[in-house]
Amino acid sequence: MATIMSNNARSSSETRLTSNRLTTEQRRAKHAWDCAAKGIASDEKYVNDAKGLPALIMNSGLMQVMAFMHEKAGRHELLAAHLRDWLRQQCDTPADFEPFMKAMFDMSDARQFQAITAEAFAWLRWLRQMAAARKN
Repeated sequence: MATIMSNNARSSSETRLTSNRLTTEQRRAKHAWDCAAKGIASDEKYVNDAKGLPALIMNSGLMQVMAFMHEKAGRHELLAAHLRDWLRQQCDTPADFEPFMKAMFDMSDARQFQAITAEAFAWLRWLRQMAAARKN
């Protein structure tokens, strides 16, 4: 009997985890969908930028890429602003460039910085797909 209850309790908690994950995934998808529309309306090259951004972050790091995109301005800054907006919602980071960078500089917990970067990658997976879908 204890085994059955334990399995039922585990199934219930696994269901809650899946449900929470889907909710977060749905929010990522919706935000990415909306941002893709705005980005493509601004410049169709937004799609290619969105596709290449994860590799750029993987090679150079989140802060370096945010600084690069801010310096490039235009569609690059728009894409960075979309990502910062999502990170603001999920990770409680500032949405504006300078406060965002300062928050990253001042972050003393490496695990928190890694979690923010992981969330950026999770959102960018959706943006890549949504931007390609919106373009067609």
